[in-house]
Amino acid sequence: MYKNLRLADNEVAQALDLEIQRQRHHLELIASENYASVAVMQAMGSHFTNKYAEGYPGRRYYGGCMHVDTLEDIARNRAKELFGAEHANVQPHSGAQANMSIYLAMLKPRDVVMGLDLAHGGHLTHGHPLNSSGLLYDFKGYQVKKDTERLDMDEVRAKAKEINPKMIVVGASAYPRIFDFKAFRDICDEVDALMMVDMAHIAGLVATGHHPSPVPFADFVTTTTHKTLRGPRGGLVLCKEKYAKEIDRAVFPGIQGGPLMHVIAAKAVSFGEALKPDFKAYQDQVIRNATALANSLQEKGWRIVSGGTDNHLLLVDVFANGMLGSEAEKALDKAGITVNKNGIPFDPNPPLKPSGIRLGSPAVTTRGLKEPEMKQVGTWIDEALRNRTDEAVLDKIYKEVEQLTEKYPIPE
Repeated sequence: MYKNLRLADNEVAQALDLEIQRQRHHLELIASENYASVAVMQAMGSHFTNKYAEGYPGRRYYGGCMHVDTLEDIARNRAKELFGAEHANVQPHSGAQANMSIYLAMLKPRDVVMGLDLAHGGHLTHGHPLNSSGLLYDFKGYQVKKDTERLDMDEVRAKAKEINPKMIVVGASAYPRIFDFKAFRDICDEVDALMMVDMAHIAGLVATGHHPSPVPFADFVTTTTHKTLRGPRGGLVLCKEKYAKEIDRAVFPGIQGGPLMHVIAAKAVSFGEALKPDFKAYQDQVIRNATALANSLQEKGWRIVSGGTDNHLLLVDVFANGMLGSEAEKALDKAGITVNKNGIPFDPNPPLKPSGIRLGSPAVTTRGLKEPEMKQVGTWIDEALRNRTDEAVLDKIYKEVEQLTEKYPIPE
């Protein structure tokens, strides 16, 4: 594999080899990561990478676009079918740019927008002051309740009536519960606000009916195409037909030049995979595995934020057991288990040394792990964290993890 790369650039090839070994032998529990299929990776490494195609099918600024036009139409039509949407734009290079295209199309600088507070599970592009969203627009954060660590729609409504936003952004990067999209729609209607949903984390669950769909309620829906959707790294915008021209214009030429046609090829493949029956079975197992992991850790005395999970991710309050999330992340990495440190609601610690870790089941479910294996993963996490300074224990767990990963290979 990668013979030509090794001959052309051995330095890069060595880095790739090390990354392949890491992915093979570590358990990937980062909730925003997954393993794309071989077909998706082949499409992304295809000759489509050579083609410049500024514009849209039938309206390009370059010649020779007849085949990329066909490709982009395939991707758009599959996206619309998958999510029941009126219009799809498959060109955004990332979820962040998908979000920015909505803001650019529908807002003016300093317009008031509501988004879930980053410290309560939100995302940088939902108004963080160092992100372009927070620099250009006046974002006001809504939060979860302290006692339940869940959204209270009465409190969201009260906040909306208080600040009268032009838009309400719904979505999260670390919220383990179901979103009530109808309730958000009702609130938007009450205050005459546009409704945008960033479903990046739950798109795969939405596609298979394992999470309610925002499409019937929202004016705009954005997502990444990796995470639970298991495609290439990229973005997608869905919207009602009446906004199609404005959104397309905001993506190109508003925030981007030529689309990445090789990535759009991979998106088309992944949308096709998501339309197949086995993808629904996969998403069902994703939720079962997240629940099994949460239960395993709870049984061993770890506090799970909000008491559990409804989706693919969970937050563990490791500070309650005397450590920082950054310490937990490093210890688990030595044990062959990849996670990310993460803030928890009302976190007393700073973002780089937060109180929690975020765990997700999409990638290990792609490998084939099921509930018994997830229970074992919970046992390893518990043992590693309780012995986080004992290199011998961490090395022992690493070897055990490696044996499990040999039984469940990654797609390659």
